Amino acid sequence: MQIKKLIFIFLSVALTGFSACKDQNTLIDTNQEIQKRTWSYIDKIKVPVSIPDSSKAYNIYLNLRISGDYKYSNIFILVHQISPDGKTITEREEIKLALPDGEWLGKGSGNLYSYQVLIKNKYHFAKKGNYQFQLEQNMRDNPLREVTDAGLRVEIAN
Repeated sequence: MQIKKLIFIFLSVALTGFSACKDQNTLIDTNQEIQKRTWSYIDKIKVPVSIPDSSKAYNIYLNLRISGDYKYSNIFILVHQISPDGKTITEREEIKLALPDGEWLGKGSGNLYSYQVLIKNKYHFAKKGNYQFQLEQNMRDNPLREVTDAGLRVEIAN
């Protein structure tokens, strides 16, 4: 009986330790709701990120949630990265949302589909400090309908 108890305690501590390590590597993982599921060009999603160490590599993901009524199979998003000294880098990202037959590629829950897409792998920031990311929809439709949330995840790369 004692051995089973010790094994249970060991596994519990080990699993807690693994989950704590994962959380320590994540600097930010956030989504912001888009009011009335209507994303206009002027409504940029702003995400501040504090980079503590420029010698480390980081993975950057776009978070996105759409409804099943979204009418396209992709979305273009401008990602503006503003450094601590005010310099801006802008890149256009395309996220594939559905297969040609209309099957959604995201994780579904009811009529919502979630995506987390790696846009920068093992990226090195030029310097440590406070950065601001701004996400701007870049589709022909303005406003773009049936996008419910958008955000960013930044984690220390392994």
